[in-house]
Amino acid sequence: MSVDFSMLRTPQTFNGIGAGKLPGHLGIVITEVSAARVSGELPVVESVMAPNGYLHAGTIVTLADTVSGYGCIANLPAGAAGFTTIELKSNHLGTTLDGTIVAVATPLHRGKTTQVWDAVVTHKESGRTLAVFRCTQMILYATPKAT
Repeated sequence: MSVDFSMLRTPQTFNGIGAGKLPGHLGIVITEVSAARVSGELPVVESVMAPNGYLHAGTIVTLADTVSGYGCIANLPAGAAGFTTIELKSNHLGTTLDGTIVAVATPLHRGKTTQVWDAVVTHKESGRTLAVFRCTQMILYATPKAT
């Protein structure tokens, strides 16, 4: 049975999917979903900080990976069953101690076997870029069960 993944293109759907999982646990809120862009934000609170008092790099990566992954889900080709991340890279250009961080993911490549998404993470209040991120996802297809 084929799933129409375009029906998933709502922030409410993705916020529901993330509830009880890492995105929900961290407080990530998806604010925009389309075929060409996924946005989300995360308040900077004590639980997402590193022991040195600054925003944990993993927090930034998780936000960027989440919006990129949701973009992949919203753009899965016909017959696809899901995806898995096969590579990710981030360059961290700054940090913050407070406010909200925002990630915007856009597709670089949406193929039948792979997708590549770029995300930019910024500090909402100042507009400063905190990180740039790129990930590659492998598209998964269900295999018939042996009888």
